[in-house]
Amino acid sequence: MGFEGDDFLNCVVWVQSVLTPEKILKKILSIEKRMGRVRKKGQGYSSRIIDIDLLFVDGKELVMKELVVPHPEIANRRFVLQPMAELNPQFVHPILKKSIIWLLAKTRDESILIKTSKWLRNPKKDYSFNRYKYIAIEGNIGAGKTSLATQLAYEFNAKLILERFMENPFLPKFYEEPQRYAFPLEMSFLADRYQQLVEDITQYDLFKDCVVADYDVYKSMIFAKITLTEEEFTLYKKLFHLMHKELPKPDLYVYLYQNTDRLMENIQKRGRTFEQRIEKDYLAKINDGYLQFIKAQHTGNIKIIDITNKDFVEHRKDYLQLLKDIMEP
Repeated sequence: MGFEGDDFLNCVVWVQSVLTPEKILKKILSIEKRMGRVRKKGQGYSSRIIDIDLLFVDGKELVMKELVVPHPEIANRRFVLQPMAELNPQFVHPILKKSIIWLLAKTRDESILIKTSKWLRNPKKDYSFNRYKYIAIEGNIGAGKTSLATQLAYEFNAKLILERFMENPFLPKFYEEPQRYAFPLEMSFLADRYQQLVEDITQYDLFKDCVVADYDVYKSMIFAKITLTEEEFTLYKKLFHLMHKELPKPDLYVYLYQNTDRLMENIQKRGRTFEQRIEKDYLAKINDGYLQFIKAQHTGNIKIIDITNKDFVEHRKDYLQLLKDIMEP
């Protein structure tokens, strides 16, 4: 439209994202550049190798320096309206207050569109977790297990279980006086983890495909062995085994490994006051405890993944590589 050139292949994609509109636009421009598009100011309409537009962001109206949403020409573009009508016909244009199907029926654009037989492949299919009903993400303090569990649950329609450590009144006291508060801390964690896992895992959710947790109940034993005296640990172990046998075991256990220097950086970066007293030696003991537990297991459902040099939160490439590592047989 507006110039002589070859026909275009057009499509509309509906996505979910945790990114802001500004960051989405930055990603879009980066994709266009990698594919060979060169944008020139004042060029007007011309043939180009790729053109990605941000049409809508939910039902919001956004006006920024480099971005206007909804795209101002939507109502005059049949090649946008028709595929979007197939995708979400009742979506209401936030400015025009009309549905997409209504706009398609009323548009003055009489272009002839030919629907191709091509289908876009959903990349989600490459990382199917359908074979797992219960996935536990484990790791040392600051390894990123909560971030990964949250991202997996969001992207793969999983029920998310997060450890309620911030609600534990003994945790700040433990870092102040470890010997005094170690036993009440570990006992309260044991009771809370048991209650949470029994309630959340055993209650089947029809609307979720699986369960993802940012801890496995056995972490109670790993931490207790480090923090408790020998007599306290003997009693603790008896109570743990009585409760543990009633809990379901993970179908997949993922341990995120990071070296102690990287863990210390992560802990300082997130800035929790009560964690700033943690020392490298304590983190090394926790890591040894996890590795001893993993070595003692006789199942093939455990993955140890070194993410020391990866940042899967900020870099999508690292996240996708992590998914591949998790899903490898």
